[in-house]
Amino acid sequence: EKTLGSSRRLKTLIKKELQATVDEFGDKRRSPIVKRDEAQAINLTEKLPAEPITVILSSKGWVRSAKGHEMDPASLNYRSGDELLSFARGKSNALVAFLDSEGRSYSLMANSLPSARSLGEPLTGRVTPPPKSEFLSALMGVDDQPLLVASDAGYGFVTNLAELYCKNKKGKALIKAPTGARVLPAQVIDDAKKDWLVSITNIGNMLIFPISELPVMTKGKGNKIINIPSKKVADREEFVVAVAVMSQDDSLKIYSGKRHTVMKNKDLKNYLGERGRRGHKLPRGLQKVSKVEVVS
Repeated sequence: EKTLGSSRRLKTLIKKELQATVDEFGDKRRSPIVKRDEAQAINLTEKLPAEPITVILSSKGWVRSAKGHEMDPASLNYRSGDELLSFARGKSNALVAFLDSEGRSYSLMANSLPSARSLGEPLTGRVTPPPKSEFLSALMGVDDQPLLVASDAGYGFVTNLAELYCKNKKGKALIKAPTGARVLPAQVIDDAKKDWLVSITNIGNMLIFPISELPVMTKGKGNKIINIPSKKVADREEFVVAVAVMSQDDSLKIYSGKRHTVMKNKDLKNYLGERGRRGHKLPRGLQKVSKVEVVS
């Protein structure tokens, strides 16, 4: 008890001495207490330089990047038997999205790609697509850039570029193609409210309608673009050979072998119809369409 009493007296003495020191030398707090937002991890991509860049994808799946937007991707050297397939222009600190023939999407940082001064490297060294799949498209832009994704069964939907981003090397399932169908290269949409969607089948049927009639989706099979019997798609008797997105003021250049013709607005209006219809036959000599180009 004697020891306990001594300890209490000692604590009381220390308190009094500290209080005396505060009374003689203390003053009001000079540094204010401020509540700050919770700390967050730094987004390193925002700190990287944003330089114009062109990403080039070859038909054999080799990828590379070149500085600037002025260069012509077709003028580059390619490996024997290889050629330009797709290219995209954007910023070096942005993601590049890729779409394959199985309907899966992938993404990589643009500044991680090899220089266009080389022949590039296989994209399969960075991502792991399903066996026998082929890459179809390279895409860049703002996250909400609208895109058309479709299959040659005549189904598709509108989505945005951010839906193609994926950290998984195996990619993400974006569009499901019906039995026997194949995925088509993605198409960039400039104006989702006013642009037209053109679809052409291998038997020469062409249908045009406002792309706003297609739903906006994140993934799936999509809605019917042009009517093709499912059995004919499965047997590869009938399927879509070309799709294009164009403004109402554009013209459409249609190739059939070595022959081609340019159809202007007044000609194209003859093919306007409701989404999901069969469309109308192209003129004789143009029914075996090999490719189409939008002419502004």
